[in-house]
Amino acid sequence: MNHADRLKRLKFRAWHRGTKEADLLIGGFFDRFSDSWTNDQTDWFERLLEIDDVSIMAWAIGTEVPPENIDGPMMKRMQQLDYIPISE
Repeated sequence: MNHADRLKRLKFRAWHRGTKEADLLIGGFFDRFSDSWTNDQTDWFERLLEIDDVSIMAWAIGTEVPPENIDGPMMKRMQQLDYIPISE
C-alpha cells in the first residue's frame, strides 16, 4: 500500500475510536502532524492505534507512563496536547 493510501486508512481509524475524547486526542494528533510523517513515524502511529484508548489517553495526559516501545519523540509530541481544538 502506498503512503497516501495508508494515511487515509489511518485517518479513518484515528477519528473513529468510539468516544469523542479519544477521537479528538488521536484524530487531532493525526490531523496536525501526519503530513510530515516518515514511514517510521507512520509505523509508530499504526502500532499506537492497536492499543486501547484508555491507555493512549492515560499516556497522553501523563497519568501513566507509556511502555518503552511507544515512548519517544512521537509520544512526547502527543503529550503536549496543544493540537486539540478547544471550543468556547
